[in-house]
Amino acid sequence: MEPQTCTAWLKPEGFLEVWTSTQNGEASLETAAATAGLPLEKVEVHKMMLGGGFGRRGGPQDFVRQGVRIAMALPGTPVKMMWSREEDMQHGFYRPASMVRMKAGLDASGKLIAMHTRIACPSILKVLMPQAMGNGAIDFTAVRSFTDMPYVVPHQQVDYAMRNGHVPVGFWRAPGQQNSFYRECFIDELAVAAGKDPVEYRRAMLKQDDRNRLVLEAAAKAAGWGTPLPQGIHRGVAVSDGFGSFAAMVAEVSVSAKGALKVHRIVVAIDSGHVVNPDTCRAQAEGNVIYGLGTIINQENRVKNGRIVESNFHDFPLPQISDMPKVETVLVPTGGFWGGHGEPAILPLVPAVCNAIFAATGKRVRSLPLKSQLSQA
Repeated sequence: MEPQTCTAWLKPEGFLEVWTSTQNGEASLETAAATAGLPLEKVEVHKMMLGGGFGRRGGPQDFVRQGVRIAMALPGTPVKMMWSREEDMQHGFYRPASMVRMKAGLDASGKLIAMHTRIACPSILKVLMPQAMGNGAIDFTAVRSFTDMPYVVPHQQVDYAMRNGHVPVGFWRAPGQQNSFYRECFIDELAVAAGKDPVEYRRAMLKQDDRNRLVLEAAAKAAGWGTPLPQGIHRGVAVSDGFGSFAAMVAEVSVSAKGALKVHRIVVAIDSGHVVNPDTCRAQAEGNVIYGLGTIINQENRVKNGRIVESNFHDFPLPQISDMPKVETVLVPTGGFWGGHGEPAILPLVPAVCNAIFAATGKRVRSLPLKSQLSQA
């Protein structure tokens, strides 16, 4: 919610003091010192509480650079720089647009025996961290969920075509999450083609002790998978791991005759190894759900005449309280590792909802946002 901000004060004795909301204090310090032409010991950065970061404040510290440059023009005067909402939305770093083509081979029993995936999208690391892309390295955020796919498939091939366009790309909550959408919706299609239950089809491809299998079983049990639902309500399932944790989700949705989507219930199971504060973990899961629903239902960034069209909440709507489904979080810590909760719950959200839409309508969702395909209530 907080636009880019930075307060800088270049003091008469040549010491620079900076106050900013940042996800990378070291990068803010380095940027401030380099911009002012000062050694690090002559700069102090105060990390303020974030009014919303989600990756934007962890990449380029352009807001720090701008704040310091303004302060340099007014030496001895503390300067508070704050972007407008319009500046923030139209001069950002955007989630990569992507396209994925998948092919699979099934045996006579419907078992997945071969899968070929070709991914085309920009590279965040190439733009923001080119030093990490030396020696032919591939951006892991562009191919995640496929190159580290937990399903046991005898023959797999993943191709990546890096296509960096003119729109600057950057980190957004759970970078690479779009691949969970592609993979888990495709696995659902394979289950239907094989005539199998979507949960059982996934279970059969996951090793007995795989934590992905454990959270899948936990989510399915908590959601009552396979039990009758009220008329018009349909379920979808997805499983995805990342950011140190494992997550699976069951979504219950309805789609009216006019195409109005309503997400009624979300059941998400998460294994983060250990849990310290259950309430915080549940709050993170709930935040992931509503955050993700906003992006898949209504939100998009269009480019026209070389600039972003959307400028404020009137054309980039946030979800309302009435859009919030019931969220049930099942914590299943197995111990032995420390995972996170800030991002994992958003990974299976999109495919779980889209698979539920298929169960309700018989139509597959192949692109987002949904507003281009479904009317919204």
